[in-house]
Amino acid sequence: MDWDHLRFFLELARTGKLVTAARRLEVDQATVSRRIQALEKRLGTALFLRTSSGMELSEAGQRLLPDAQVIEAAAGRVLGLSGGPGDGLAGAVRVGTTEGFGATVLAPQLGAFAARHPHLSIDLVAVSAVVSISRREADIVISLERPLRGPFVVTKLCEYVLRLYGSQTYLGRHPKLRRVADLEHHTLIGYVDDLLFSKQLQFVNEIQPRERFALRSTSVVAQLNAAAAGVGLCVLPAFLADRCPELKPVLSSQLRFHRTFWMSMPEEVKQLSRMRATWDFLRDVVARQQELLVPR
Repeated sequence: MDWDHLRFFLELARTGKLVTAARRLEVDQATVSRRIQALEKRLGTALFLRTSSGMELSEAGQRLLPDAQVIEAAAGRVLGLSGGPGDGLAGAVRVGTTEGFGATVLAPQLGAFAARHPHLSIDLVAVSAVVSISRREADIVISLERPLRGPFVVTKLCEYVLRLYGSQTYLGRHPKLRRVADLEHHTLIGYVDDLLFSKQLQFVNEIQPRERFALRSTSVVAQLNAAAAGVGLCVLPAFLADRCPELKPVLSSQLRFHRTFWMSMPEEVKQLSRMRATWDFLRDVVARQQELLVPR
């Protein structure tokens, strides 16, 4: 059997979409379809079912999947994917996480990681939404909620701190803040309540329920930019706000929020060299940036 056909089968099984599998394999959709059809003809059975949400494994495809993964891991060792020329990791890895963490903490480091491995392609999905690992939207997901069900490898990646921030301009033209009750005389910036993608982002209610905000946004970067422009006070991750010279933390001894990032990936990919290397690299990145994540 042609190993290359199995490679296409595995990518489509993981992504569930022809267009995504084609992009990650750096071919067109027709090539993916042709390879899958050739494999199905060789095995004499359909491996995928076309549904409204994409391509799902048939019963035969589900039976083939674990054996194909074993062959993939063995091929990786034989081809030197974990230690060939140039430290030759190869293939695609998609990392999903929150907007601020992905853009600020991970993007610079992942870019350098990919540069060291020219045959490795990193997709960073940094969004103000839940990236679903069960729907194959990413290979490795860093989330605020710990996955409770599913065949996943899960680890606590890190804790991080959020504080209340305001710009020098805003603080200069509003009453001084000495205690939490003084917030009654100030304007806040926050998330759009009914569009929150995680209950872990409801910290504004821990300060004091408010009916009026100067601005609400689904984007933490938009909130940061509004706070820096003097629109109001905003609860922001320290790893994001401490890099902005216009912002300073207020009421730091009274308002300090701790949240946790969890990292997970499907059991089915944990033996792949590129997944293990990316997983270990992400843990190392976080370990080296503790002062940024949890400032003293």
